Amino acid sequence: MDETEPGIVNDTDTLTPATRTWAAERGRLFGIAYRILGDAGHAEDVVSEVGIAALVHEREATEPIDSWSAWLTTVCVRRAIDHSRHLATVKEDYPGPWLPEPIATDQLPEEAVANRELLSLSLLHLAEQLSPEARAAFVLTRAFGMSTEEVAEILEKQPAAVRQMISRAARRLDAGRETTRPANRRALDRLVDAIRSGDMATSVRLLLSDDAVLWTDGGGKIASALNPVFGAEKIVRFFTSVLTPGDPDGQDVRGIVEVNGGLAIALSRDGRDRILDLELDAAGLIRGLRMVNNPDKLDRI
Repeated sequence: MDETEPGIVNDTDTLTPATRTWAAERGRLFGIAYRILGDAGHAEDVVSEVGIAALVHEREATEPIDSWSAWLTTVCVRRAIDHSRHLATVKEDYPGPWLPEPIATDQLPEEAVANRELLSLSLLHLAEQLSPEARAAFVLTRAFGMSTEEVAEILEKQPAAVRQMISRAARRLDAGRETTRPANRRALDRLVDAIRSGDMATSVRLLLSDDAVLWTDGGGKIASALNPVFGAEKIVRFFTSVLTPGDPDGQDVRGIVEVNGGLAIALSRDGRDRILDLELDAAGLIRGLRMVNNPDKLDRI
């Protein structure tokens, strides 16, 4: 994230209460917006908009703000929900599956990654099934420890309605997490070794559960599967066609990288990195695979 934003001065001698609080909390605000949106660029836009809105409000307000932190959080959540609705229309015309934008863990603000709840690519993708308000409510309570009453005030809903919203969101997201878990280093190493061996039909197949699912996001710019690939056999055939270890003109494994607070496999082709995120089932086999190929989503890797 940039050190300055349009209209906001970071000189500590000229900071106002609003801009001082915004500067101190921008990492946390980014963490909120990114979890709601799954898009780093839009999340950064939200944080910038919030800072400018705070500056304008401070200049025009007739009454003092009791808590700028609460004010910034409220505006951030509402702006993120607005952006989420806009993104929903973009996703309707998106070529193929839309996957969250991965971010190298060391590029995430410390406040955004301190609590890794709802930060992994798999959970951000799973959260796409929630409405923007439900996702916001779940993010604020699970990842940022806010009370139902605080969230209700932000969303301008009754606490009982928010509790029901969070409960339904938890059932949907926790159901997915009961059957899968993030891949550990050992599982990633096994898949890397299997791919590099070139023996897709045997070595890779043995690591996949029969009902594994692969999502690939090329954004219409990189050749990718336009629909989820269901089943281990079809995934092996897909990998055989796109992964070419040892071929300087093909796609190969670069190694394991830290992304979104966890681990993923970095692939490379034509000098461009791609990210492959994995989930395991209870037996330790790979159940879910998410491959981000869209170059527009890989600037932060």
